[in-house]
Amino acid sequence: MNIKKHIPNAITCGNLFCGCLAIVMALRGHLVESAYLVGIAAVLDFLDGLMARLLKVHSEIGKQLDSLADMVTFGVVPGMVMFELVHQSYEAQLASGSQSLAPLLYVLSLFVPFLIPIFSAIRLARFNIDTRQTSSFIGVPTPASAMLFCSLPLINHFQPTLFDVSVSSLILNIYFLILISIIMSFLMVAELPLFALKFKNLTWADNKIRFLFLISSLVLLIVFQFIAVPIIIFLYLFLSIINNTTTKK
Repeated sequence: MNIKKHIPNAITCGNLFCGCLAIVMALRGHLVESAYLVGIAAVLDFLDGLMARLLKVHSEIGKQLDSLADMVTFGVVPGMVMFELVHQSYEAQLASGSQSLAPLLYVLSLFVPFLIPIFSAIRLARFNIDTRQTSSFIGVPTPASAMLFCSLPLINHFQPTLFDVSVSSLILNIYFLILISIIMSFLMVAELPLFALKFKNLTWADNKIRFLFLISSLVLLIVFQFIAVPIIIFLYLFLSIINNTTTKK
């Protein structure tokens, strides 16, 4: 029995296991713990592909298993997290006596976060059959989308203010939650070419956009901590657009 070929799939199953635990945490209202589990899963998602390349054990079942695990961890989990945030936002409005959303609209708003797993499924299905995405991406990858959504409860818990400005009031704003859910769902399936963090070599000339992104992300994380995560995602989109423009020229 060749154990080596099963190592990447075992790591992928670890990703799926974290996703299952994250769903349980989200449904119980423990959004911080759920976000941490998604972060661990993101590391495992990176490692399974890395190990497959290092061990040279690529397989079709590994590709399909990876997408199925990603669907749970980076599709269903962020949908659950946003569902709970919308619910918490409405509860906070009721508690403060500043209810601005009719009960019917609130019920309808609870359905919006489920656009995230739906569009994640479409994104992953396209990725599996799209030969254009071997060395780059088209549309925001589901792990990047999930990291943005799951950063919101972390920001709300650990950094409710930034430079004396309330960040928590924005994160728990039901209209903001609805808007960001719709925008990111659209961006996952948009025909938007994005660079991938896959290094064929370590030369500056071939990877300057990647090095620039990684250095900028590290600086942002050191300075802004969890608040840096949404900034990094939109920096990724901005640099990809710049990269596409310069490449075409």
